[in-house]
Amino acid sequence: MNRTPASTTLTGVFYAVFAYGAWGLLPIYWKLFGVIPAVEVLSHRMIWSMVFLLSILTVQRRWPELRQVLRSRRQLLGLFITTSLLAFNWGIYIYGVNSDRVVETSLGYYICPLVTMLLGLVVLRERLNWVQWVAVSLAGAGVVIFIQDLGQVPWIALGLAFSFALYGLLRKMIAIAPLVGLAVETLMIAPLLLILVGAWELQGLGHFTATPGITLAFIGAGVVTSMPLLWFNNAAKRLPLVSLGFYQYLAPTLQLSIGVFLYHEPFTTTHGITFGCIWAALALYSANTVMLNRVKLHEQSSD
Repeated sequence: MNRTPASTTLTGVFYAVFAYGAWGLLPIYWKLFGVIPAVEVLSHRMIWSMVFLLSILTVQRRWPELRQVLRSRRQLLGLFITTSLLAFNWGIYIYGVNSDRVVETSLGYYICPLVTMLLGLVVLRERLNWVQWVAVSLAGAGVVIFIQDLGQVPWIALGLAFSFALYGLLRKMIAIAPLVGLAVETLMIAPLLLILVGAWELQGLGHFTATPGITLAFIGAGVVTSMPLLWFNNAAKRLPLVSLGFYQYLAPTLQLSIGVFLYHEPFTTTHGITFGCIWAALALYSANTVMLNRVKLHEQSSD
């Protein structure tokens, strides 16, 4: 059965909700690692992601697709850039957390959707209707209030926002199946990380075999890393970049909720204003998307 544009958009919405919902809940998973250094956790994330993705390709008998990408210099160059953006994004996140600037890192994930929408408007010439512009303005106002309360130029937040927004743009433009592309990305960086993990284990600094629970958590990190990225890349293929950017607000909002209600972190007035603006914008944008999809389906059924 051929997918209609409306059903394809709806599928993209589900993928976006799954991806950003999973990312929003990930802090609960990372709490399992306690005081283990973030660099070691991230290294295992990429290594086990590679193992998980290559296993899926094996089961689906899609190695010819992988070999085809590996023979294409143009596609490899594009994926090398996206891999570098991911590495930079995760690296600056680690720096922010280790330098006690967690608030600024969380701000980055609020700014990222606006950058994604900006790239969609400028680079891909996408358009917003007036309802969507109102929603974007509401979300932007919430972010501006957050920045003003921070009291300084948030360089870490800007680095996080622009690196991941550019990653989403490039993955949308590169004509590679999401699963295959992500597998190549992990293959590119995994050898370096294997060397690092091996060195830590030889020096007695690694934690892979510390306890059975930690070992399973490291291995499981590959799954919880890969699945949201696969959902994200599938969403990027089906949705306009401006729409994809808007759903990104789900992740930091869930993270904020977990921090406040589960881990009892402080919730300031500024958080409340930003939270309220973004959720009001999300409700407006989502309602408009549902209405437009119903119009599309009605038009298509009338043809």
